Amino acid sequence: MRKVYLSNIPRREALEKFLAGAEIPQHTEKTAVDEALDRVTSKAVFARYSMPGYHAAAMDGIAVQSQKTFGASDQAPLLLKPEQDYHNINTGEPLPAEFDAVIKVEDVQFHQDGRAEILAPATPWQHVRSVGEDVVSGELIIPSRHPLRPQDLGALLAGGITEIDTLKAPRVAVIPSGSEIIDPGEERKKGSIPDFNSTVIASYLKQWGAHPEVKPSVPDDPDQIREALLGAVKEYELIIINAGSSAGDKDFTYAAIEELGEPFLHGVATRPGKPTILGKIGGKPVIGLPGYPVSAYMSLEWFARPLIYRYFGLPLPERDKLKVTLGRRVVSELGVEEFIRMSVGFVEDRYIANPLTRGAGVTMSLVRADGLLVVPANSLGYEQDETVEIELCRPEAELRHNLLAAGSHDLILDLLASALKERAPYLSLSSAHLGSMGGIAAVGRGQAHLAGAHLFDPESKDYNWPYVEKMMPRADMHLVNLAYRMQGWIVPRGNPDGIETVGNLADSGVSFINRQKGAGTRILFDHLLREEGLSPDRIYGYEREEHTHLNVAAAVAAGTARVGLGILPAARAFDLDFVPLVEERYDLLMNGSFYNSSEAKALFEIITDPHFQEKAEAMGGYSMRDAGKSMGKAN
Repeated sequence: MRKVYLSNIPRREALEKFLAGAEIPQHTEKTAVDEALDRVTSKAVFARYSMPGYHAAAMDGIAVQSQKTFGASDQAPLLLKPEQDYHNINTGEPLPAEFDAVIKVEDVQFHQDGRAEILAPATPWQHVRSVGEDVVSGELIIPSRHPLRPQDLGALLAGGITEIDTLKAPRVAVIPSGSEIIDPGEERKKGSIPDFNSTVIASYLKQWGAHPEVKPSVPDDPDQIREALLGAVKEYELIIINAGSSAGDKDFTYAAIEELGEPFLHGVATRPGKPTILGKIGGKPVIGLPGYPVSAYMSLEWFARPLIYRYFGLPLPERDKLKVTLGRRVVSELGVEEFIRMSVGFVEDRYIANPLTRGAGVTMSLVRADGLLVVPANSLGYEQDETVEIELCRPEAELRHNLLAAGSHDLILDLLASALKERAPYLSLSSAHLGSMGGIAAVGRGQAHLAGAHLFDPESKDYNWPYVEKMMPRADMHLVNLAYRMQGWIVPRGNPDGIETVGNLADSGVSFINRQKGAGTRILFDHLLREEGLSPDRIYGYEREEHTHLNVAAAVAAGTARVGLGILPAARAFDLDFVPLVEERYDLLMNGSFYNSSEAKALFEIITDPHFQEKAEAMGGYSMRDAGKSMGKAN
């Protein structure tokens, strides 16, 4: 039977309930200091010896009795006799008992008879490291519950400590579940899912100081899930079971925890991360993570990390925050705390942030995320141009050099981003797929550095300028060509439906996958319909939209659509056929300020590089014949 969610409580309340009912038992162990980096001390450590253990010279020079040097000056140099008045000494050597100061060798003039001439007196204990200057015997070196840094290890060894008591890293069992789960190296078949979640979960746990072990995957079988949990409870201090926590008829995690132990809650009022289970078995905390990657990773951070940090007695780190201006409207649902991944760039003296794909299964949204926007449960979201505060996933200094590309999606932009990182490591390029019209508007509002556009104007037979001049008639704008590219039909292998022209789609019942409103490809498709005198309602699937060429190809590959309009590399990526239709011009739009910047110069150098152009054309369907060429300027 399906197990519906038994709770939907706020995240902070869920964490309080979990921490109140579950705890990782502490264990300590002896650790050699030279292997103790990042380990946490379980008790305070005091020095056995002083460092230095004797008065030592801090400079190369001569050791002297300071009182014998009084009166020395430029007008009255003082001559000191060897052994009697001074002693040659090197840095780190013990200071002879009868001396109390060192004069640097640079301040001494040696005569041929061995006497040393000085022009200034020495003060007592000048250039001398006194006993215990660094570490004093019996002194506290490191307190309890202290994560050890490189400099801490040096201080410990200086104080005569070679072994210390540390908290043992808690052992965590990571149990992947699901009959569809396969090893990442196995051959992938329809319906199978490679287990990459376990590696990510284990890596996070290592970062937080735990010792994770990934267990063999468990199929959707109640008995085997119970057996896996019971076995883990015997060996580990914390158990993480991934997937099987939702409300499907094959989700057995909650029932297993309920039978073997005590579940605290099932369901948290967040998006993503709602299907989270918190409980304990045999006194050991157990976390049932959702199967979707983003949900799993965020839930792990919300509940496993606080538990581990409490074990070590350490404060929970908080992300740095940054005020940003929203480049797009963000809509949320009342009653749910939502965590939205954001891309961020510094455009015209302000930080601009755009939401990335919000799906709980989109791992790449976390890879590309510069920050997280947390929308409270009592909010419906935020409007475009509104100032909000986000939590940073990358340092602010990096975001100042993050170039925001808006507009039409093209795979050359990904190639350009990679080449830019190689040529100018301090720069990054991230893309927001708003469609050509949306990209032009974003550049016009000062919310993007550049935008890709391929908007064909039937009246002038020109690309892009007619739209730019219509939308921003008085703006200082530049168009630079990136490429010419072939648009065509993306179809299954063999083109079984015989799609050659737009007329073949009309009233055919063949499922079409469209691009979003404002996309250049959508405008091109509408133009083709008008040329044939066809109305959109004669195209089955016209209203169904995707935001990238790759998503269109993915839909065709999955069989949820039979044809889409897109570019050749997207078809190749999914081993589909491609029927060429029309070559179009793809330009980059930017304002005058960015066009004349050093960042734009770095982009132009790459775009005009023959090696880069070869790589672009090798993807198929591209001509770089005018790459980097100015297509005009508007004032």
